[in-house]
Amino acid sequence: MQKKIMFGIGLGIIAGLIDLIPMIIQDLSWNANLSAFSMWIIIGFLVSVTEINTNEVLKSMLIAILVLLPNLFIIGVKDPLSIIPIVIMTLILSSMIGLFYKKIKDGIESNK
Repeated sequence: MQKKIMFGIGLGIIAGLIDLIPMIIQDLSWNANLSAFSMWIIIGFLVSVTEINTNEVLKSMLIAILVLLPNLFIIGVKDPLSIIPIVIMTLILSSMIGLFYKKIKDGIESNK
């Protein structure tokens, strides 16, 4: 269990770093950058500890959208059109977390 959590958090850190690249290019505030980065770490953790009877990609996407949802209300008030690329990036990165997590999890479980 411990290895799966560490891999989940590690995948969240990688996704967070990828998500930060366009945010830094856009010169967004550090509050926004840190919020997005920490969101991905939390998503990685939740993916690793949540048991849902579906495939890892769908599970990861669902968790990511649920975690993002409260932020969308705040973001949408200021700039409703910015929600579109945020949701797209969230779906892409969360599906990648799901794919890589499945490979890692399958590897850990086959070594038992």
